[in-house]
Amino acid sequence: MLFLEYPKCSTCRKAKKWLDENGVSYEDRHIIEDNPTEKELRKWYEKSGLPLKRFFNTSGMKYRELKLKDKLPDMTEEEQISLLATDGMLVKRPLLIGDDFVLIGFKEQQWKETL
Repeated sequence: MLFLEYPKCSTCRKAKKWLDENGVSYEDRHIIEDNPTEKELRKWYEKSGLPLKRFFNTSGMKYRELKLKDKLPDMTEEEQISLLATDGMLVKRPLLIGDDFVLIGFKEQQWKETL
């Protein structure tokens, strides 16, 4: 499994601790230093079955700075995926990617049920 995180994010730290305590093995990836590519984001989006908006860190400063709340509805999926790939701070985290699932954000119950 691939675990994408921003180490300074408290939710990411909580998720990582949960993974470790539950003996889940994963490959750790810093979402800012190695942000997801368009190809990865498209694959994860399709695998997740979730709306693309869920991949955006809507509470982040960058999201507010770019006024994406107003701009996203008028953007195509391709434009949104391209934008997400430009900056890891725009991507909701943590992300846990498995062979047949994508978990966005940390909800302990959801993670328990999926893993």
